Amino acid sequence: MANKREKMERAKDKFSGKVKETTGKITGNEQLELKGKIQSKRADLKEDLDVSEKIEDIKEDIAGKINDGIDKAEDK
Repeated sequence: MANKREKMERAKDKFSGKVKETTGKITGNEQLELKGKIQSKRADLKEDLDVSEKIEDIKEDIAGKINDGIDKAEDK
């Protein structure tokens, strides 16, 4: 699970990327525009990976609870 520092870093990267992209568009600097798009998309991907990790944690927790319930039922 991402901590606050990682979340802030992603938000900073996304914001910086959007600024670079916009600046590149305004000035006609395609390299800067591309760098901004890449930086912003990288932040999005990191966020998506964080969500995937949370889903895996939830699935693991549910599986553990089901196993515990089955074990308790078998002990009775």
